[in-house]
Amino acid sequence: MKNPPPNPLVVALAYDGLCTFEFGVAVEIFGLARPELGPDWYRFAVAAVDEGELRATGGVRVMADGDMSLIAQAGTVIVPGWRGADTPVPDALCQQLREAHRRGCRILSICSGVFVLAAAGLLEGCRATTHWRYLETLQQRYPDVEVVPDVLYVDEGTVLTSAGSAAGIDLCLHLVRRDFGQEATNSVARRLVVQPHRDGGQTQNIVRPVPVARESKRLGLLFDYLHQQLADNHTVASLASRAGMSPRTFLRRFQDATGTTPARWLLNERLMRARGMLEKTRLSLDSIAIQVGFGSSSTLRYHFQQHFSVSPAAYRKSFT
Repeated sequence: MKNPPPNPLVVALAYDGLCTFEFGVAVEIFGLARPELGPDWYRFAVAAVDEGELRATGGVRVMADGDMSLIAQAGTVIVPGWRGADTPVPDALCQQLREAHRRGCRILSICSGVFVLAAAGLLEGCRATTHWRYLETLQQRYPDVEVVPDVLYVDEGTVLTSAGSAAGIDLCLHLVRRDFGQEATNSVARRLVVQPHRDGGQTQNIVRPVPVARESKRLGLLFDYLHQQLADNHTVASLASRAGMSPRTFLRRFQDATGTTPARWLLNERLMRARGMLEKTRLSLDSIAIQVGFGSSSTLRYHFQQHFSVSPAAYRKSFT
């Protein structure tokens, strides 16, 4: 494990009009028992912002473990999608979040939950993102916030924000990776049947239609091949040929399926493989670089530092 949080209690906020999916993301990632990941895993509780019965979208009833006083006990607070960008945020909630932030509590928002953080004054002078539909509203209403468009999530240390819906999964997995490392993140992602890592800077907006079934199968076989042959030199022409497509069609379908280019996808996969090897093996940097496809330790070192803002040596040291 990398750096388990000193306070493992994750508190998810619940309120009338709550977004069911985004609340479910928090429950699924932080609220399930995972004995295979050890005794330091998160504890989870739900704090009610409103009194009385809480109904999430779709009529789902939510049972809370307590009221907002639970925030004072939390090491991490999750704010799912708020009930509307134009809906006022209760002063009592803002005060609780400010106090939590002052004592170092991590506060995450998913989608329109960013308006709760902004109302509490936690985003002044910070970078933040939200669902693309709310970007303009957020910037107009809170000009002191540096709104970052077209990314999946933004990590400002103790304040983290994500784009809409599924990007909340990426942000929560990012936090798991920070706390427990890549292997634990892979375990959680396998249970969710999602990719263990999508870069926070990856675009949130995919405007073209998804691939048809036959092409999806071809790309699925191609991804299996790439994971097995990550060290090889791959070109657009060679990958298109293997997928049975023209280079132009291949690039379009690859972007539809992944939201990124083949070169960026390969770079991310190689970095994830290298990071896992740094965590779990004592292989030399040269050996890791060759096995994951970077060719040399200097190339690996450059991309690792650029992507993770830490050197491979310093990253490995945190696991010893």
